[in-house]
Amino acid sequence: MPILQVENIYKEFGKLEVLKGISFSLDKGKTLAIIGSSGSGKTTLLRCLNLLERPDQGIICVNHEIIFDAEDKAVQREAQIRKNRLNFGLVFQSFNLFAQYTVLKNITLASELLAMGEKNRGKSSAVHQRIKEEAYELLAQMGLSDKADAYPHMLSGGQQQRVAIARALALKPQILCFDEPTSALDPELTGEVLRVVRELADKKTTMLIVTHEMAFARDVADHVIFMDEGLIVEEGTPAQVITSPREERTRQFLSRFSNEP
Repeated sequence: MPILQVENIYKEFGKLEVLKGISFSLDKGKTLAIIGSSGSGKTTLLRCLNLLERPDQGIICVNHEIIFDAEDKAVQREAQIRKNRLNFGLVFQSFNLFAQYTVLKNITLASELLAMGEKNRGKSSAVHQRIKEEAYELLAQMGLSDKADAYPHMLSGGQQQRVAIARALALKPQILCFDEPTSALDPELTGEVLRVVRELADKKTTMLIVTHEMAFARDVADHVIFMDEGLIVEEGTPAQVITSPREERTRQFLSRFSNEP
């Protein structure tokens, strides 16, 4: 059953039409990879799904509940947008960690702020302890148990990105989204981040990954979408889209990666 349904998403910036009617679905526990050239609309689509950008047209449903409808102002109220945004965890290209906070604080901050707004009077100490314990569990999962008290500038790029993944997971999102998670990393650090994402896929974490790592998309994704000029040109299994593409535009794009193992 689809956990995410996207229907006819359009997005313009001024006179530039970036998304031209995007529709797809994602089943729970599956990994969807979105591939395509720079400027094809991949990141804009991700930002629309996370409601960091408001689509001009279209509907987004999570668990069969409409979280955005361009025709319905009720779901576009700021408080409702903030609530619906929690369905998604987003891992950015450039980590976006808070430099002034420790690794542990980076992971717990959003959960602590949410707890403060949920009237946990008389339970604040217990709630804080639970959030902290869960953060330590995530750090262990990321292989960073010894980095809880470190600051971002003390970490490698790969370690910072793993902290960013832990931070996104801390809010227990329904869908974890990655925007080119290795593009800011040196090649030798890319593998450690991809290993973590692969482990999440093995645990049936529902994920949507914008990536330029074709071998990774082929090996890890359950479904692949190829975008070009704001449209979905081709979609299917990795074997269909990456190994044996039907469309000429897909073949031309993939020819740049023909030397990947």
